[in-house]
Amino acid sequence: MARSGRNRNLLTSWRTWALVGALLILIVLVLWYALENPRNQTFGNTVTQVPVKQKVVALTFDDGPNPPYTDEIVDYLHAQRVPATFFVVGRAVTQHPATVRKEVDDGDAIGNHSWDHAHLVLERRPHIAREISMTDAAIQRAAGVKTRLFRPPFGARDYAVISVARRMGYQVIMWSVPLPKDWQSPPPPVIRDRVLPYVKDGSIIVLHDGNRGAGGDRSNTVAATKLIVEALRAQGYRFVTVPELLQLGYLERQNGASPSAPE
Repeated sequence: MARSGRNRNLLTSWRTWALVGALLILIVLVLWYALENPRNQTFGNTVTQVPVKQKVVALTFDDGPNPPYTDEIVDYLHAQRVPATFFVVGRAVTQHPATVRKEVDDGDAIGNHSWDHAHLVLERRPHIAREISMTDAAIQRAAGVKTRLFRPPFGARDYAVISVARRMGYQVIMWSVPLPKDWQSPPPPVIRDRVLPYVKDGSIIVLHDGNRGAGGDRSNTVAATKLIVEALRAQGYRFVTVPELLQLGYLERQNGASPSAPE
């Protein structure tokens, strides 16, 4: 009887811990969806994809500048006449201003990706504003341009992050193609194959030319960029910057071709 009682207690304890574990997993999934899922609009509208009736796509890069890899990407895109949008980290901009100037000179767009890639949902509003304003100042010193595009680090945002960015005049840009996790340096064909099946008209793609504003080997991302450009061009896609994509969506809505707002 005693052994049977102990077995029942062990079974009950196992079930309790299993339930606790399942609840924790559920909580993590809910938090991820609320804070980092690019399509979640709970905390305010963001742009994930622009509904257009054209085969256009916006190629974007996060976490740079990070020479020599960012420069290799910029040079390749310029040679191919492919514009892109670079969401830069402020501390990296101060270290590599020439790369940011090259991006602008080659016709690429610049976006703000915070000062040091902090998890802004853990910060107070004054700190969030400083992260954005310091990066804005660094971009202007480096390249003489002011961006109105902001992408929160990790894609994480809440009411505070969205409201601060909007108050400062920024449009929050997310993405529609699932992240290919190129920061883990899988082989270039793997990165390409994680991107291509999800591309549609008006998609926004994210690759990583840097590592949260620090250095890192992004040679596989450089190679994958070439594969992605070649494949999408073969499918008839044209590349545009995020501002150009937003403008195309606006014009189509004005002309009645597409009644939907940016997703």
